[in-house]
Amino acid sequence: MQKTQAESLVKSFSKILALTALMIVLLWLLFKVANILLLFTLAIVFALILNGPVSWLEKKQIKRHWAALIVFGTIFLVASLIGWLIFPKIFQELRNLFLSLPDYITRLTTTVSGWFSNYPDISKEIARNGSDMSQWLPSAPKMFAQAQNYSAFLLGGLFLFILFVSIVGYAVSRPRGLLELYYSFFDLEKREKAQVALLHTSKMLIGWIRANLIGGSIEAVCSTIFLSIMNVPGAWVWGALTLVAELIPNIGFYIMAIPPVLVAFSVGPFTAMWVLIFYVVLNQIMGTFVMPRLLASKMNIHPVSTLFMLLVMGAAFGLIGALLTVPVTAIIKAYYEAFYKINQEKDVMLEKRIDKVIYQSPS
Repeated sequence: MQKTQAESLVKSFSKILALTALMIVLLWLLFKVANILLLFTLAIVFALILNGPVSWLEKKQIKRHWAALIVFGTIFLVASLIGWLIFPKIFQELRNLFLSLPDYITRLTTTVSGWFSNYPDISKEIARNGSDMSQWLPSAPKMFAQAQNYSAFLLGGLFLFILFVSIVGYAVSRPRGLLELYYSFFDLEKREKAQVALLHTSKMLIGWIRANLIGGSIEAVCSTIFLSIMNVPGAWVWGALTLVAELIPNIGFYIMAIPPVLVAFSVGPFTAMWVLIFYVVLNQIMGTFVMPRLLASKMNIHPVSTLFMLLVMGAAFGLIGALLTVPVTAIIKAYYEAFYKINQEKDVMLEKRIDKVIYQSPS
C-alpha cells in the first residue's frame, strides 16, 4: 500500500515537473518571438488600412492584384520621394554640424562667459569647461567610420522590412484565405459578432490614419512657416518630415523635432533654442487640443485609454509596441463592444449617474 502511494506521488511530482518545464519552454519561445509576433500584428494592421483603397479600386473594375500593385506603387513612390528629399539633407547638415560644433561651443562659451564678466572666477570656470568640452567631441571622420560597423544590423533590418512588406502585400491581395482562418476561430453563432468587430476595427484604423494626416498637415504647414522665418535650411523638407512623423504616436515628436533643431545650430545656438521651444509648444497644442478631438471624431477613443496603452505597449515592447498603441487600443475597443458591451442591458440613468460622480452629488 505504501509502495503504491509512493509511486503515485512520484508520478504526480514527475507530471508537475514536466508541466513546469513545458511552461518555461513555451514562455521562453514566446519571449524570443514576441517582436516577430508584434511585427506580424503591425503587418495585419497595415493590411486592414490598405484594404480600403484596394477594395475601392477593385469596385472600379480593376483586378485586385493590380489594385494592390497600384496602391503599393503609390506608397513606394511617395516614400522614396520623401526619403530622397529628407535623408541627404539630414546627413549633409549633420556632417556640417559635427565639423562646426567645436566652434559653436567656443562661441557659446564666450557669450555665456561675458554674462558673468563681473564675476571673474565664474567666467574663467565657464571658459575652461567649454574648452575641455570641445576636446571631448569625436572627430567627424571617426563618427562616420563607426557608422560603417552597423552594416550587418542594417542588412537584418532590410530583411525584416522585405518580409513585412511581403506579409502586407499577400494579406491585401489575397485576403480570403486569411479571413477563412480568422472565422474558423469562432463558433458559428459568434461569427456575426466577429465580423462586426473586424469591420469596426478596420473603420477605426482608417479613421486613425485620416486623423493623423490632418494633424500632420497642420503641423507641417506651421513648421515650414516658422522654420522659414527663422532661416533654418531646408524648412519645407522638415515640414514633410513632420507630416510623416505624426503617424508615430509620441515618438514622432522626437523624429520631427531633433533633425531641424540640430540643423538650426548651423544658424546659431539661440536659433536652435527657439526651434526647440517652437516644437515643444506645437506638440503640446496639437496633443492637448487638436489631436484628441480628431481621434475622438474619427475613432471615438478616449485619450486616457490611448495614453495608458502607450505606457503598457512602450514599456513591454519598445518602439514596435509604441507604434501599435492606437491599433491595439482600437482592436480591444472593437471586440469589447462586439462581444461584451452589446450584451449589456442599456442603462437609461447612465448620464445622470456620471453627472453625480463628476459633480459629487450623492442624491
